[in-house]
Amino acid sequence: MTETEGITVRGLSKSFAAVRAVDNLTFDAAPGTVTGFLGPNGAGKSTTLRMILGLVRPDCGTTTIDGQSYHELPIPAAVAGAALDAEGFHPGRAGRTHLRIYCHTSRVPIQRADDVLDMVGLTNAAHRRIGGYSLGMRQRLALAVALLGDPQVLILDEPANGLDPEGIVWMRTLLRQLADEGRTILVSSHVLTEMQHLADNVVIINHGQLLYQGPTQQASVIDVRTPQADALRLTLAHRDGVTIETLTPDRLLVTGLDAAAVGRTAFEAGIELAWLAERTGSLENLFFALTSAERS
Repeated sequence: MTETEGITVRGLSKSFAAVRAVDNLTFDAAPGTVTGFLGPNGAGKSTTLRMILGLVRPDCGTTTIDGQSYHELPIPAAVAGAALDAEGFHPGRAGRTHLRIYCHTSRVPIQRADDVLDMVGLTNAAHRRIGGYSLGMRQRLALAVALLGDPQVLILDEPANGLDPEGIVWMRTLLRQLADEGRTILVSSHVLTEMQHLADNVVIINHGQLLYQGPTQQASVIDVRTPQADALRLTLAHRDGVTIETLTPDRLLVTGLDAAAVGRTAFEAGIELAWLAERTGSLENLFFALTSAERS
């Protein structure tokens, strides 16, 4: 395994008829980290993952893996592995047979099938038909497919879906180990408490737009009320890593700065503040504070 530049998304947009699924989205997933990709249902997460993997063509913007688009990778399976669902299996085919077919199509040595079966804990079920697998077992098999080429990058959509508590801990431990080896792990999930334990960084989107990108454990959101909201937005917008969400004409949610920095910036710009509060704590608190802005 060689070093990678990770995943880069820049100005990505995609519409389906009148629906804007992804809207000028920019973020990074760095090597050696687990990045949680979060958002409500319909936020644009799955569409974004499919554009990264070249399965959906964006209207504009770029995505790269190791500095190249997915279609430019000479041997994609050796660079990026993906598990987007656990349903695309022939029910009459054995797990080992399924993996060996992928070995041929991915130009991977045939013995790698047994290696990844062992990694995901399916060795004893290798000869069983996939139609008899539970959802959790199919999730493990999907991860095995993603790992076949020993890739530097893993892109996973709800990988813990269907796993029991022991399986969730197993998944967390494996992904953490892979990230510690220097790999880039991008995980889309609705399980916020699990992401709090697993992810180094999180990207939160809604309606296809970026709401927050930053460290999981340092996540906080600043709630600001001011009669000069537009002026404060313009003043803060030039700061690196800052995202600003408008709740009402006089209320903003700011991430990427602490309350003291927001207050100091407003004071220096002569902007009156009526309210300034910092919400810290769990990832769940941050997620709902940001996504509730769309409903306020």
